[in-house]
Amino acid sequence: MRALVLAGVLTLGLVSAAPANPETTDPARVPPGVYELDPRHASLIVRVVHMGFSHYTMRFRTIAGSFTYDPADWQHTKVDISVDPKSIDTAESAFNRTVAGYFDPDRFPVIAFTGNGLKPTGEAEGELAGDLTFHGVTRPVTLNVTFNGAGPGLFGMGVRLGFTGTGRIKRSEFHVTGGRPFAGDDVDLVFDVEFVKK
Repeated sequence: MRALVLAGVLTLGLVSAAPANPETTDPARVPPGVYELDPRHASLIVRVVHMGFSHYTMRFRTIAGSFTYDPADWQHTKVDISVDPKSIDTAESAFNRTVAGYFDPDRFPVIAFTGNGLKPTGEAEGELAGDLTFHGVTRPVTLNVTFNGAGPGLFGMGVRLGFTGTGRIKRSEFHVTGGRPFAGDDVDLVFDVEFVKK
């Protein structure tokens, strides 16, 4: 009986614990240090026009990344993100292999983005300029980023940052031409990511 009561109290305590929420969207108030991407809370969606009828939507499942943060010089934060091209998910396993094949993943096993600096464009918004290396080609890319905030993690543990963003590339500029003419050249990128302070 005591065990049941204790379990009930613990469960109630967990359920009623205050949810984690961002405490600030001011970059100058974010603690300095090294932040690593939380792969369980990272989403990279890609959308390509299909024959002019719709936007075909896919998702990369394996993403990693990190950055070192200095609140006194946050505009020059360098961000490194890597994506496994074989992790593309179309919701159809056979088509996953087809699309991944367009990326030549055995020759080019990593899609990499290095962000070199952030230009503020509004409150908690900015443009992250950097270089994208995809299919063996490196080109400049600018991402539109919203800083969702910084604050404690679940149950007040650690420091967590959240970002949402978009971007667009032309796959032909990276010599990725598979699926044409059925699939368009413009690729829209939509991402939501969280980083945790080490």
